Amino acid sequence: MLAHRARAVRNGSLVADSTAAVRVEVADDAPLLWFPRADVVPGALDDLDHAVWQAGDGELADHVAFDHEAVEITLVDAGAGDDERDVTTKRFPTWGDAADLVDVLDVRPDGELRWRSEARADWRRPVVEGSQMLGQAVVAAGRRAPERRVVAASMLFPRAADARTPYTVELDPVAEGRTFSAFGVRATQGERTCAVGTLLLDVTAPDVVRHAEPPPDVPGPYEAMPYDMGVTGRDLRIVDDAYTGDPGAPVGPPELDAWVRFRDVPADPPIHAGLLAQFTGHLSIAAALRPHAGVGQDQAHVTLSTAINAISLSLHAEARVDQWLLYHHRSTVAGDGMTHAECRVHDEDGALVASFTVDAMVRGFDDPARGDARRAL
Repeated sequence: MLAHRARAVRNGSLVADSTAAVRVEVADDAPLLWFPRADVVPGALDDLDHAVWQAGDGELADHVAFDHEAVEITLVDAGAGDDERDVTTKRFPTWGDAADLVDVLDVRPDGELRWRSEARADWRRPVVEGSQMLGQAVVAAGRRAPERRVVAASMLFPRAADARTPYTVELDPVAEGRTFSAFGVRATQGERTCAVGTLLLDVTAPDVVRHAEPPPDVPGPYEAMPYDMGVTGRDLRIVDDAYTGDPGAPVGPPELDAWVRFRDVPADPPIHAGLLAQFTGHLSIAAALRPHAGVGQDQAHVTLSTAINAISLSLHAEARVDQWLLYHHRSTVAGDGMTHAECRVHDEDGALVASFTVDAMVRGFDDPARGDARRAL
């Protein structure tokens, strides 16, 4: 059963409202959300074309599902005791919940130095995000050396990984001393190397000196605009409503600031660090496109070929992703089909928690049909 209240609306009229809807995954297609018939507005189905809804069978015989393109389905993303400011809505179909993301990052042991990532695909474009593999590598290293924490992690992403197929993350010990541990890391799918990098872990030590870059002067999370990125249990707020995929949107500086917080995360430091790493690949390309009229994220994988090629992350403190974190993205250069961004992560008190850089590709397709083929990988 879905953990969120679900509502279905057609042409402004409520069709169904339920706290007991059931999500069912569909191979290579969008998931379905099944509403108990008891939660459908009386007579609503009589007013709908049968192509817009379908009746369930078997265990779902007393349920109905709606075509999400014809009926607007939203999930109320709220937890018990949430402040009303923390309640947002997500448009269904969603990728999943924050708990699903934790499950993906918490790679399964597959030998002494190998971990396995199970398949979980986005039906729209089943390609594994590079920052997901980075986050998984951070978790794997934390499992290998639980008495230390990752302080630096870098990865290159030379080939795309298919999210419909499991892959492995393997560590190669370079040094495991009394203070530092260093590993090479490789993500492989079949015979293909999809990502390769390095990780540094430290037991940490008392300060001799301390200073840090101050946070940008931006509004707090509740003054920023909620943004729906298709994951319930994760609250994303964009400062100045500056993130848009519309090529016709107003231009602005090559910067994007986003507040991010997860509602429930296990008390597991590698998972917190992995979730921080996983978000590093999300907004740097958008920051690079922002100053340029006529281009936007909506063109990615359609007329623009975009991809994250490399991420280098430094973790300056133990991360707490169940508290608000401000991701500041600044694209410092774009040219020759590449972009580079220098980014920081601050907590709500302004402390610098992490820094990262992202190198990414932004190129036009000679034939836009190639974009459709790439999306269908």
